[in-house]
Amino acid sequence: MLKKSVIFLQLSFLIAVNIGCSSYSSPEYTNIKPSDENIRYTGRIDFSDPDSPVIYCPGTSISANFNGSSLKIAMEDSLGGGHYNIIIDGRDDDPFILFCKPGDTVYSIVTGLENTTHSVQVFRRTEAVYGPTRFRGFILDPGKSLGDMPVQKKRLIEFYGNSITCGMGNEAPVDGRDNKTEEENNYLAYGAITARNLDAEYVCIAKSGIGIMISWFDFVMPDYYNRLHPLNPASRWDFSKWTPDAVIVNLFQNDSWLMDRLDPIPDDVDRINAYTGFIRTLRTEYPDTPIVCVLGTMDAIKPGSVWPGYIELAVEKMREQYNDKNVFSYIFEYQNFDKHPRVRHHMKMADELTKFIKNNISWN
Repeated sequence: MLKKSVIFLQLSFLIAVNIGCSSYSSPEYTNIKPSDENIRYTGRIDFSDPDSPVIYCPGTSISANFNGSSLKIAMEDSLGGGHYNIIIDGRDDDPFILFCKPGDTVYSIVTGLENTTHSVQVFRRTEAVYGPTRFRGFILDPGKSLGDMPVQKKRLIEFYGNSITCGMGNEAPVDGRDNKTEEENNYLAYGAITARNLDAEYVCIAKSGIGIMISWFDFVMPDYYNRLHPLNPASRWDFSKWTPDAVIVNLFQNDSWLMDRLDPIPDDVDRINAYTGFIRTLRTEYPDTPIVCVLGTMDAIKPGSVWPGYIELAVEKMREQYNDKNVFSYIFEYQNFDKHPRVRHHMKMADELTKFIKNNISWN
């Protein structure tokens, strides 16, 4: 149980100490390297250097069981935009929030724990545009070690999306701006909540502003979906590393805002074909995985919008023209809120999606 002396760390900047040689070699601590066989990683991570893995994507997580009464984490953040929920002993209702600062830093996460075995999950809140983070390892009490690796969940769900899937602004006030980095919490986005509802591992490939045909920048999801380093066009992810049990695609919100900027403006058939093309691309990577095409919840699904129909017709085309019966469509219920959805909106979306998956996908 956490002692009262450490509760004040919640929702505050954690104590940060610049890394020096003594941080790793001091007999007062035990350094656990990132390559330790008892650490579990989830998400697209660059392991080119096993003792300095690079984290990019929202929802990427590092999990371990550790012995002792305290925990420090060593991180090297490039821009100071890597924000993480640090969840001790499963207390995700009371996480320690780590706002990384630029450079190599050791962060004191918790002290005063009962001197026994505890769990930790390091979960990236923010998206790749805020800069990568190199994980340098855990630092424990002297003589302590990690326990056995946390058990991997039987299922994995992979999400492709835009700012909604990232969780942009989900912790912002309802009537406030929703583009502050510190108010983006992917742990409380609908995708992560849905995965937990279904006791599944979670992978998120999402970027604010991205679309299928047009984005707020010069690339689209068909250019982005297969990258290891999200901001490096030459970087490639190895899709053989895992096969998800379900893929969720939530795109077309940005297309709905920006379509008139294209010249010529794509007609209805062009839009349906573009969406179908991307789903067929994903199908080449995952031949047997159920794919659920969703939309919402912002103004692209408000009453009278044509955009839900494009997705439904694209799925119908997949099922009939390409004989792909493992593709589904689901349009979230419009919540009469056109800004980025807040946590309460994400929770409702997750409830809807959880129910849809349970009712329509037969888990193997």
